[in-house]
Amino acid sequence: MSDFAMTDQFFPEHDDTPPEAGPASSRFDVPEPPHPVNWNLLTANDLEAELLELNRWVDWLRHTYGLPASVVPPYWHRHPELLWELSALHLHWLCAYDPEQNGSAPLGWHRDFADSRARLRDWVAACGTRLERDRPTRQTSWPGEDPAQPIEDSPITDRDEDFVRFVIDMVDARQEAEDAFFAGVDPETGEV
Repeated sequence: MSDFAMTDQFFPEHDDTPPEAGPASSRFDVPEPPHPVNWNLLTANDLEAELLELNRWVDWLRHTYGLPASVVPPYWHRHPELLWELSALHLHWLCAYDPEQNGSAPLGWHRDFADSRARLRDWVAACGTRLERDRPTRQTSWPGEDPAQPIEDSPITDRDEDFVRFVIDMVDARQEAEDAFFAGVDPETGEV
């Protein structure tokens, strides 16, 4: 029986093959070494690619390990603290399962995954996102700052639709920032 048939037999509702192994993955077409992602510095195109790749991996992770919404909620992408943690965990996973890695690296990843799950639970509890509702992470106003605006919960009705809208909005905002920056560049000198 092929590996694919086993996947169909045991997980008919979800392919448990890691996202990086599939032909739809950008890493499949153009192999590159795993690299840390600084979400603040990505170009609009790189931001879109990294968000889509991370989303595929997080979906694989939550299904493979049966993670509850208290660890990985549907709107994890709307909470920077969850995005950064999951991104770091993804990088660690890529490195641990690299074919050139030491054979004990996966065990180290699982040990660190336990630590990461504890942090994710803390942040999910603090930010207030849940399976069926979400709200922006509350911010504490320091003395001298304007008080934080009240935060309302909103229902989660279609997670995938929200993720697509989120990616489009983030990429558009990043592209506008890039365009504004390059509009100020002197074409003769290349200086801003």
